[in-house]
Amino acid sequence: RAIVWGVALLMILRELGIEIGPILAGHGVAGLAVGFGAQSLVKDFLAGVFVLIENQYHVGDVVKVAGVAGLVEKMTLRSTRLRDLEGNVHTIPNGTIAVVTNMTKEYSRYVLDVGVAYKEDVDVVMEVLKEIFEGIAKDPHYSTSITAPLEVLGVESFGDSAVVIRVRFTTLPIQQWAIAREYRRRIKKTFDEKGIEIPFPHRTLYLGEGAPMNGVLNVATNEQPGGDA
Repeated sequence: RAIVWGVALLMILRELGIEIGPILAGHGVAGLAVGFGAQSLVKDFLAGVFVLIENQYHVGDVVKVAGVAGLVEKMTLRSTRLRDLEGNVHTIPNGTIAVVTNMTKEYSRYVLDVGVAYKEDVDVVMEVLKEIFEGIAKDPHYSTSITAPLEVLGVESFGDSAVVIRVRFTTLPIQQWAIAREYRRRIKKTFDEKGIEIPFPHRTLYLGEGAPMNGVLNVATNEQPGGDA
């Protein structure tokens, strides 16, 4: 309708003897400028269409896009709105999203590294880690969030002061962080009860030896050589 009325207006102006060439040229330049300015907008819309078609993420997922991680609160064809852990809201144009990391699609996993002292028997430690997780899986507060048994991946590395054992577990979407916090709490408590050492850095300070205080006021006794106390 707008095109028809526009053409009709130009025809009327021409019939009235008004030169429409400059008008057309001006509109052409304006249209070209708008076209260049709208490139990013068109890119945002096309990217948004592919996000929806490919079902890369949806409202309620926790994702990392364009260097920002948070909960997806709103999606449009032009932008995605995230809220991070501190409550900050980030609005990200879809055209700037090159890589999407969805941490809660269908299920979630968590990889945890546990360091123990070199003197500990790693086989015993791995069995203890399994028992701790089994206790969480039987807890009614957490059992519904766990979807698979604990996977003990084995000894991951030899650190400067610890042998690192890596484990992994699978949960319902977004529940991995709550389970991980409870697992760490129980690991610390159980290791303390069983005497399993979790090493941490130690620092020894050496202050050196004091120089002889010949002829100098003795602070400890408040005496000077050859004088009265």
